Amino acid sequence: MAAPVLMVVGTASSVGKSILVTALCRAFAQEGVRVAPFKAQNMSNNADVTPDGLEIGRAQAEQAAAAGLLADVDMNPVLLKPQGDRTSQIVLDGRPAGVLTSADFDRRAQFWPFVEGALGRLRAKYDLVIAEGAGAAIEPNLYATDIVNMRVARHAHAVTLLVGDIDRGGVFAHFVGTLALMPPEDRALVRGLIINRFRGDETLLAPAIADVEARTGVPVLGVIPWLDEIDIAEEDAASLAGALERPARADVVDLPPSVEVAVIRLPRIANFDDFDPLAREPGVRLRYVQRAEDLAGAQLIVLPGTKSTIADLEWLRARGLDAAIHQRLAAGAHILGICGGLQMLGERITDDEGVEAAAGASVEGLGLLALRTSFVAEKATRRVAGHVATSRGTWAKARGLAVSGYEIHMGRSEGAAEPFLTLDGHPDGAVSADGLVGGTYLHGLLHNDGFRRTLLRSLGWVGDVEESSAARRERAFDRLAGVVRAHLDLDRVRGWLELPAR
Repeated sequence: MAAPVLMVVGTASSVGKSILVTALCRAFAQEGVRVAPFKAQNMSNNADVTPDGLEIGRAQAEQAAAAGLLADVDMNPVLLKPQGDRTSQIVLDGRPAGVLTSADFDRRAQFWPFVEGALGRLRAKYDLVIAEGAGAAIEPNLYATDIVNMRVARHAHAVTLLVGDIDRGGVFAHFVGTLALMPPEDRALVRGLIINRFRGDETLLAPAIADVEARTGVPVLGVIPWLDEIDIAEEDAASLAGALERPARADVVDLPPSVEVAVIRLPRIANFDDFDPLAREPGVRLRYVQRAEDLAGAQLIVLPGTKSTIADLEWLRARGLDAAIHQRLAAGAHILGICGGLQMLGERITDDEGVEAAAGASVEGLGLLALRTSFVAEKATRRVAGHVATSRGTWAKARGLAVSGYEIHMGRSEGAAEPFLTLDGHPDGAVSADGLVGGTYLHGLLHNDGFRRTLLRSLGWVGDVEESSAARRERAFDRLAGVVRAHLDLDRVRGWLELPAR
């Protein structure tokens, strides 16, 4: 018998669906339910790699961890990775499968067999699948080609919950409007409403809750409070839009900021959760910057991953950030490049096959590492482990420390520079002759506690908190589950799903 499906859809994008699914995965797992997350189609440049080398959305990997599982490609069979304003790379069942343009967005309907197959396999393996929608639950212009929201709910006869964000305003109108736009067969699947991100006295909402329940016939199952410092990976770069600074965690330990880190906020930034562990260290001030003047004072400048290395390098130059990076380097700052950032730090980038730019494109890099990068059609996706190999500069203080993470890239970088790391027995990345610049293809490098804290201390960090990233993430999962359990009527949800009572 196929497992039941709990579907979480939203009134809009970025209303907190991913975080809520993460919390529900942990809450049900704590009760002994074998639960798995699912998102039919994700659109994000934040990705992860499964143990068998397949690519899925980062949020689904995080939800899997909350459920106590390893990431599985069936949890996100369709991944669209934006590489321009109107184009996205298609990843089906974890492998690249061409490019989707805005003009042929309706092609998504062709991906339904991948969705149906993946969901069926999960339902056969687990007691419960918690499925996440994307964007708004109902968009009339996209309804016919929907493969991620109500089509999934209809296919699975899912118990469906509709989430709205009260912090952005208009949540009750959003509930009423969303349900009014739904065809009757979809509206009948929506069993409950969830108000998310509320600040204040919940009793003040009572009249509005009674009104929306009377208008829609759908009960409000709970009001989830606003949470600061959620401390788990975000689904995509939308979370960076409101604020470009993640302040020092002096609220956790009474430490003034002792290290300033500036991450270049590239237009097509990818896997920016690489830097979350820095922001969570007390005494570290992490800033995402887009202006040359904002690099002032940074002891560490990071060039992150990107889905469009050449285009983002041109953007960086147009803003004068290249000159500002050289100025900070001359003042003694350290530079770290990860994946696309590593490629930018080299001497030249070429794209003979037209992988991400026009075929034959060739651009000069920043010239800070003795590397040249060529794009190739074959995408490298793998989990890797190794150690810090360099003997140069600050990085040498971490020499020999174990590191692990994953690679996702379509470029190959070669040169005479000393390698930064050794991964699975092979050299990776590079370090400059003066030891101030380092680069690697390893995503997750800064999640390695020994490396991160050794680097920070070499930059003047005075933090002494020794909680591991893994322990901190587990604590964050438990906290989320506790909040949802306290503020959401899970007993009613269990009854709808016909799960055994606790």
